[in-house]
Amino acid sequence: MSAAATLGEIGEWAVIEALIGDLTPAADVLLGPGDDAAVLAVDGPVVTSVDVLVENVHFKLGWSDPGDIARKAIAVNVADLEAMGARATGIVVGFSAPPQLQLRWVREFGAGLRQECAAAGVSLLGGDVTRSRDITVSVTVLGGLDGRPPVRRSGARPGDVVALCGRTGWAAAGLAVLQRGFRSPRAVVAAQRVPEVPYGAGARAALAGATAMIDVSDGLVGDLGHLASASAVVVDLHRGAFEVPEPLQAVAAATGADPYALLLTGGEDHALAATFPGAAAVPAGWRVVATVSAPTVEQPAGVMVDGAPWTGGGGFDHFGPRS
Repeated sequence: MSAAATLGEIGEWAVIEALIGDLTPAADVLLGPGDDAAVLAVDGPVVTSVDVLVENVHFKLGWSDPGDIARKAIAVNVADLEAMGARATGIVVGFSAPPQLQLRWVREFGAGLRQECAAAGVSLLGGDVTRSRDITVSVTVLGGLDGRPPVRRSGARPGDVVALCGRTGWAAAGLAVLQRGFRSPRAVVAAQRVPEVPYGAGARAALAGATAMIDVSDGLVGDLGHLASASAVVVDLHRGAFEVPEPLQAVAAATGADPYALLLTGGEDHALAATFPGAAAVPAGWRVVATVSAPTVEQPAGVMVDGAPWTGGGGFDHFGPRS
């Protein structure tokens, strides 16, 4: 079948075959694609999350290859389970696209799905396809806790430290570059296209005694604000804990942006932020970036930077105003 054929020409079943035709089920997949539902072996409580990526909202076809879009869809979803201290085991994907989209695009997208599933250690179980005006990808992830309780946002306590695993600001810098029609620095553009989720770090944090944890998807200040509110604590970020990498310095200089605004409010990198009962409990691969204290009348629960309220803006809001 020609890769230039469109989805309208080849039909639904050929699209499904292009997405999942050569899957090799993992041992915990008891029943994969082919029936009305898949069957996944999960021992104990099931942890699940869903993410939806919409063309021209979460990705642009002129900015990202099909494989990049697929990898991003998997990565952002698994990051949510990482933030619960869970181990992701299975993924189902809903895919909608216009009938004029070429089969070549879908094949590259399917290859990206399988690549990121392999990196994350999850099985692609199947999903659904349908016609739409724009390309939309919905991913639902399933996983387990391996006998541990979930690490929630509400467990931080005064005296804890906040540690970060992964990077922040890179995807935001990449977005700033792409919005101006450029493709360099290449490292930040790549970070915008596909986040580098620290797979496995969430479970290691849970084993180390993390008291609270969150996926940094919408900016560190904003997401730590959610954690601080849920835990009724004050989080004080220390600017000195952050080095500004050279690519972020270059983007900030070229755009007139504050490099620390990129680091502290830029979203889509999907680092993990967690609280621990003291620096000695922080596992390898994590770095301490903040402290936790009790709220006061003068300083209610929330986030400060170097002991003062942050005035550089917050994180991303899907329904907030657009510039």
